[in-house]
Amino acid sequence: MAVIRAEMAGKVLEVLVVEGDVVSEDQDLIIIESMKMQIPVGCPEEGTVVKVFVVPEQFVNEGDAIVELS
Repeated sequence: MAVIRAEMAGKVLEVLVVEGDVVSEDQDLIIIESMKMQIPVGCPEEGTVVKVFVVPEQFVNEGDAIVELS
């Protein structure tokens, strides 16, 4: 299992996947707003979304778990 973590602090604008989704490498999973920029968080590998840890409008810190893949 792989846990994808936030690369920087910011507010979650969009969650683009739900638990059970099959995702491909480089697919956008979450959009985070940081310093007035929208930053997509991409998937590092193919897999299935096991858990989504965030919701829109939630603030995340650098290193926070955002999605778990299997």
